[in-house]
Amino acid sequence: MLKQPQCKICRREGKKLMLKGERCLSPKCAIVKRNYPPGLHGIKNTRRKISEYGKQLREKQKAKKIYGVLEKVFKKYYEKAISSKGNVSENLINLLEARLDNVVYRSGIASSRKQAKQLVGHGHFFLNKYKTDIPSCQVSIGDIIKIKESKKDKNFFKNLKESLKGKKGQEIPSWINFDKEKMEIKILSNPSISEMDQGFDTKMIIEFYSR
Repeated sequence: MLKQPQCKICRREGKKLMLKGERCLSPKCAIVKRNYPPGLHGIKNTRRKISEYGKQLREKQKAKKIYGVLEKVFKKYYEKAISSKGNVSENLINLLEARLDNVVYRSGIASSRKQAKQLVGHGHFFLNKYKTDIPSCQVSIGDIIKIKESKKDKNFFKNLKESLKGKKGQEIPSWINFDKEKMEIKILSNPSISEMDQGFDTKMIIEFYSR
């Protein structure tokens, strides 16, 4: 199946999903330039009303696109969220946010989750002194993520400290501590759902899978 261009995904949803990092914050963002559905007649069409099921499906699809996960993986997160103690919505968000690639993105090292996934997949990081190249790896409180010394000479990391100073984007959440001098990330607590603009409705996602 062909992948949709990322900007078209945002235009179809009528909302920025932050799939292209800093470009999403610039005037070049597709939502800024063409805030109407993609397609030949997109500019003429208003966004059609959809059924309750359609709304639930759309919220699930948005969450999957934002975090870059496949249906099989996403459903496993849902199943784990409902089988764990506590609020199901918070459990689901915690599982998504605690992915290693998301933590690298949230720290500001990567400008998008897609880029973070590539960096982790290429083995650029240690998790608690162990090399990992699994983007979906779950982090826990107290975990430390470091850039491998052998990777610091790579072009991407050479000027990272300087580029981070003037980098635009979201603030680092309070559950993550990123030491820019040591280039070290530490997980201080569980992700806080109140801190983030999710971009999707977890209740609708739970309703979708509960049908």
